[in-house]
Amino acid sequence: MSISPFIITRQTAIEHISESVFVGLCRKVGTSQLVAMRRDMMDISEMMKNHVSKGDNISMMLSGSQREGFRLKGSDKDIMFWPNDHRVVWDLSQYQYCNTQNQTLILCDCSESPPGFALLYLPSPSKEPRIQRACIKMKNRHYISSSIYRQIMCSAAPLTCSSIQHGPCESGIYITIEYDIADCFVCDFWPPSASSWIHRCHTWPQSDVVDDLVQNGCHFVAVGHKLGSHEDSEWRISFSLAEQKLVCAMNHCQFLTFALLKLFLTEIINNGLRDDDKLLCSYHMKTVVFWVIQLNTIPHWCPQNLLGCFWVCFKRILKWVYEGICPNFFIPGNNMFLGKIYSEAQHQLFVRLYGLYEKGFAYLLQSPSIRIYIINALHIPRLSICTDEHNLISEAEFDVNLFQEIYRQDTLPSLNLQGCMRYLSIIEQTIGSPLLTQFQVLMLQKLTANDLQKIAFNLHTKTYTHENKLRYRADKICHMLKLAAKFGFLPDMLYIVMYYFETLKYIEALSIIKMIKVKLAKPFVMFYNVNIKMYSEATCGQSWPTKMRQAVAWHIKLDNKIHYISELIPEQQSALQNGQPEIFLPPMVLLYMLEILCYRHVDTMRSRIALDDLQTLVHYDKGQFIHVLYRDISWQILGICQQVTGNFQAALYSYQKSLTQEPYHKIQTATEMRIAEIFRCNPCIT
Repeated sequence: MSISPFIITRQTAIEHISESVFVGLCRKVGTSQLVAMRRDMMDISEMMKNHVSKGDNISMMLSGSQREGFRLKGSDKDIMFWPNDHRVVWDLSQYQYCNTQNQTLILCDCSESPPGFALLYLPSPSKEPRIQRACIKMKNRHYISSSIYRQIMCSAAPLTCSSIQHGPCESGIYITIEYDIADCFVCDFWPPSASSWIHRCHTWPQSDVVDDLVQNGCHFVAVGHKLGSHEDSEWRISFSLAEQKLVCAMNHCQFLTFALLKLFLTEIINNGLRDDDKLLCSYHMKTVVFWVIQLNTIPHWCPQNLLGCFWVCFKRILKWVYEGICPNFFIPGNNMFLGKIYSEAQHQLFVRLYGLYEKGFAYLLQSPSIRIYIINALHIPRLSICTDEHNLISEAEFDVNLFQEIYRQDTLPSLNLQGCMRYLSIIEQTIGSPLLTQFQVLMLQKLTANDLQKIAFNLHTKTYTHENKLRYRADKICHMLKLAAKFGFLPDMLYIVMYYFETLKYIEALSIIKMIKVKLAKPFVMFYNVNIKMYSEATCGQSWPTKMRQAVAWHIKLDNKIHYISELIPEQQSALQNGQPEIFLPPMVLLYMLEILCYRHVDTMRSRIALDDLQTLVHYDKGQFIHVLYRDISWQILGICQQVTGNFQAALYSYQKSLTQEPYHKIQTATEMRIAEIFRCNPCIT
């Protein structure tokens, strides 16, 4: 197929629009500094998770759009797990590099599989029962069936009740983030079928990156080729780690070109289509960017040429669709369109894409994310567009992104007391490393706060009979919670209040509540919205730990395997039984709840005043203090407080309102139990 080149009659106008789109993408996708910060955070999060899972003989790797640095709506979080005591090798000569004493070796057989796929067989039995159960016998050998292994692993530990099987992955939504979890095997050696890729790397990526990728090998994920003769038994060679590092090796204009292609895909090509009709995916967009960069098709990747870079990538996709061939970047013989884009579907897709091609850049006006920047460029004098990334977002806006990223990544695994202590030891060993970035140090400090809180409440639930031990434990818990408050966000002081309430120290709890109230009332504090100007003026010149402690007031996380206060145990148990590992409490809601409960034992009049404040907040908040996803637990807490103070009719109304909210926390069982209790104790209530 011969495609006539797109003729730009006004080059300067296109450059001007490119600059405007570059600025818009920096604001929507992130500047290079923001993207680097996100990757740093995910690096340290992955490292800590791997430290913890060492005892379980499992390693994991984060991948997908989130791992690459995207935070676009729908950016997924992919997680790969593999057993440390199994290794795939390509031939018998590689045995000498493996620890055969502690590792079961799996031999790769590519003789009957399409490029990019392989059969895996066990020369000797595996000590892992699940792997052994997945074996089938072919050609007098025991092969690991990908379909059986996938089924065994997914049924063993589904992440949520709503998980579904999608290709090699268990897919679903976990705490508002789409995830794909793939159980796989690791190979420490680069695939022979991808050796040609090494020799192609003349200009990109650089030789040190190539060496790093080759030394890290690849993975095998549990899915076969649809047109292969052993679809149920084959495994696909995965270059997820290499791809992740290649995305990191892009300059920012290349990364934003990838982002623009992703937006083009979701907002224009696939807009309005059913999932089954979406033939092109984000992986195809990533592949075309890799090829275009490596083939050195574009001499200048810069803001003024962003649309030109995008256009070259789009033309190559159009060519691939016309030919029905999308060559895998590492193994070109693996046509990723095979079995998916062919015949009538291929023709219709080409016609649709060619129609967009004929419109030129004007078709980008169909993208809600890009349209405004194109229109703005037509009304703004050329010299007024600044593409200097350092001036595109303010220090305060960077802070908001930084703290949001910390909050996204600071979830700890559910650990018992010994596990929490081990985690603390790992943090202590890691935090002194000179290789850590300033963002990673900050992340470790927040993880320290979270871990100390879990240790404290784990200790609190342990039973001691000796009085000295009880006194020593109480002092230790208070010290840990106060230390955690110094490393965490502003509402982390509420963990101290919860502990004082549980240990009947109501006066001490109320004194801290008063202090927190004063801090939360300041106009620069971040809840779900933030006044950037006030925040900037109030925190100018302060360190990030100080800003976190004084200005960040996002919700409190309660691990549902740990008991914090007795009044919330039914909600935690209900959520846990329905696959929700944590409960998220808006800080103002928890603050008023603790104030009501404490004043009940000290001053009933003040308790009623606090209850009125909570009722006003829950009834009339428009999203400033209570996120829409957390209205179920907020109405529930209002009902609990009304019930314990004897207002059963109001409590019944609140519980019923909780049931009408989006069931984010999956606490309906607890809600129904509390409603039944009200009717049982008060038969006159209707």
